Amino acid sequence: MGRLGTLTALYVTQYLGIGFITVGLTAILRDGGTSLDTLALLQVVGLIWPVKFLWAPLLDRYGSRRRGHYRSWLLVLQAVLVLTLLALLPFSRPADQLGPVIAVCAVFVFFSATQDIAVDAVAVRLLAASERGAGNGIQVAASYLGNLLGGGVCVLVYDRFGWAAAVGLLAALTAIGLLVVWRFREPERIDRIVRIGTAYRALVSVFGQPGCRWWTFGVVPLVYVGAGMAYALVTPALVDAGWSLGRIGVVTGVVTSVPAIAAGLIAGLGIGRFGRAGVLVAGGVTLALSTVALMPLMNGRAPLGGTVAALCFFLAAYTIANVVLYTVNMDYSRPGSGGTDFTVLSSFGLVCSFVAASLGLAAADRFGYSAVALASLVLVAAGVVVGVTHQRRFPPSGPTIRVAHPQTDLLVR
Repeated sequence: MGRLGTLTALYVTQYLGIGFITVGLTAILRDGGTSLDTLALLQVVGLIWPVKFLWAPLLDRYGSRRRGHYRSWLLVLQAVLVLTLLALLPFSRPADQLGPVIAVCAVFVFFSATQDIAVDAVAVRLLAASERGAGNGIQVAASYLGNLLGGGVCVLVYDRFGWAAAVGLLAALTAIGLLVVWRFREPERIDRIVRIGTAYRALVSVFGQPGCRWWTFGVVPLVYVGAGMAYALVTPALVDAGWSLGRIGVVTGVVTSVPAIAAGLIAGLGIGRFGRAGVLVAGGVTLALSTVALMPLMNGRAPLGGTVAALCFFLAAYTIANVVLYTVNMDYSRPGSGGTDFTVLSSFGLVCSFVAASLGLAAADRFGYSAVALASLVLVAAGVVVGVTHQRRFPPSGPTIRVAHPQTDLLVR
C-alpha cells in the first residue's frame, strides 16, 4: 500500500467512531427517548479534540526507534480504538445506561484525537510539497466518509440487526487501520527531539516561521469564522422552516457527505495543478454562491429539493476551503515536530469554528439569519483576498530539518 493509501485507511478508520458518536449514537439515543438537553452532554466530549495540542509534543518526543517513531504510537492507539469500541457492546440499551456510554465515548475521542496527532505527523514527514494537497484532500474527505459510514451505515445496521451488530461492524472496520499500521514501514527518524521541554517549545516556535502568523491569525479566522457562522445557522433555520429532526439528521449527516467527499478529493488534486491560491479562490467563490443559494432557507422557505441542493453545494464549498487551509498548515509543519506543529495550527482553526458558531447564532438572534449570512460572505471574501496575497508572498516549500546548536538543543540529525 502506498503512502496516500496508508493515510487514507488511517484517516477513515479514525473518523468512523467519531461519526458514530456525533451522528449515529445521537440518533439511536434520541430514538430511545433521550432528551435533547441530555444529548447535548454527548456533544461536549467533542471539546477534547481542539485541546489535543496539549499532549501533541509527547508524541514528537517519545517513540520507538526499532518499531518506528510514530508507528509505535499508532500500533497501540489503533488497538485501543478497537478495544474502546468493543467496550460499548454490553450497553445494548444505551439510552438506559447513558453515563457509562458517554464515559466510553469520551475515552474513544481522546485516543482518536491522539491517533490523529500521530497520523498527521506521519503525513508531514512522508508528503512532499506537491503531494500535500492530495494528502489533505484525503484527510478532509475521510472525515465525511467516516461520518457517512459511522453515522449512516452503522445506524442502518442497528435498525435491522441490533446494537451488537452495529458496534461489531464499527470495531471491525476500525481494525482495518491496525492491519495497515502493522504492514507500514516508517522511514527511520534522524531528527529526534532530545528534550521534552524542547518539544513543548514547538507550540510557540512554529509561529516564528515567515508568514505563519499572517496565515494563522489573519486568513484562518476570516475563512473559518465566515463559513462557520453561515453553517451554524443551517440546523436552526431548518427547524424554524418546519423540518423534522429525522429529516435534518439524514440530510445534514448523510446526504451532504457524498458531495463533500468528492469535493475534498477534487480540491486535493486541484492544489497540485492550480496551487493553493487558485483552489482557495475557487473555494471562496463557491462558498459565496452557495451562501446566496441558502438565502431562501434563511428567509424561512425550505422546499426539499432546492434546500438539499443548496446544502450539498455549501458543504462542498466549505470542504474545498478546508483542504486549502489544512494544506498550508502542513506547509508550516516542520518534520521534527510535525505532530505538534500541525496540531496546534489545526486546533486554532477548530477554536475559530466553535467561536463562529456562537457568534453566528447570537448575531442571528439579534439581526436575523439573512444579515448574518451576508456578513459571513464578506468575511470569507476578505479571507480569500488575504490568503491569495499571503501565498504570493510566501509560496510553499519542501520540509527542512534543522540541526541543533549545542546551546539551543532543538533537533538533532
